[in-house]
Amino acid sequence: MNSDIKEIEDSINDIIQKNEDAIKGYEKATENATEIGLKSYFQTKSIERRNFLVALKAAAPALKTRDDVDGSVTGAMHRAWMDVKTFFAGDNDEAMLEEAIRGDNAAIEEYNEVLADTHLPLEAASVIRKQRDWLMDDLKTIKTLEDVR
Repeated sequence: MNSDIKEIEDSINDIIQKNEDAIKGYEKATENATEIGLKSYFQTKSIERRNFLVALKAAAPALKTRDDVDGSVTGAMHRAWMDVKTFFAGDNDEAMLEEAIRGDNAAIEEYNEVLADTHLPLEAASVIRKQRDWLMDDLKTIKTLEDVR
């Protein structure tokens, strides 16, 4: 296999794994949040990230991408940290918003690293750029929610 193709597959799979982690993280935040509106927001974010996975896989059908939503060990540790933080935090919803901000910042960084690869197929690069931009816009929303609280 061409090493460029393997590198592209690995990069796209890294983003897929980030989205798997985000899905599970938003599901965890939905469980931990107390305000109904915030629960709904986190649930919507989980669905959006599932849609991201579908779009990523469709953008590069010839590449070998992950099939299941497992997430990573790092993501599992982050979700465990969310539970601990919720347990000790005086404001569960604030803690969940902070973790969502932290997770989205990490995802944007990962997307930027992948976009820096000039070998990406055009359709994949377009999907990744759109998703990164969506995350950046949504990060503003999350920060606004945090400020309102």
